[in-house]
Amino acid sequence: MPDDTSKTGRDRKFISIGEDYEVRDWAHSLGCTPEQLREAVKAVGNSADKVREHLSARRAKRAVR
Repeated sequence: MPDDTSKTGRDRKFISIGEDYEVRDWAHSLGCTPEQLREAVKAVGNSADKVREHLSARRAKRAVR
């Protein structure tokens, strides 16, 4: 069953890559592409905090190079 877009409390902590609107909104919010978001969720799970950390670490590695 699709997420109820009117309820946002707990949903803000988790990313559902099965919902197009969430992929779009989270990618925009995190400053990444939808594909990068999907890769991050695959790597660390759907916790928004973990995905944010993962993406930040990848950016930091690229900045060092």
